[in-house]
Amino acid sequence: MIKKMIRHGNSSALIIDKPIIELLNINNETLLEISTDGNNIIISPVHDIESINKLSKALEKINKKHQTTLRKLAE
Repeated sequence: MIKKMIRHGNSSALIIDKPIIELLNINNETLLEISTDGNNIIISPVHDIESINKLSKALEKINKKHQTTLRKLAE
């Protein structure tokens, strides 16, 4: 399926067709995680928000504790 982005205010939007929404068992209230592998946009439904929150807190703690080392590695 090939889709085209549409303008939505100052942003762009992508319309997801009903068959895909039904296949993924999502609705307008479902949280979606948007990520990329550098070449592709990956949109995934978030079904376990508690796990996502735990992961975010763990990453925040790691970043805080090792920020100097991570900055040096990024250079």
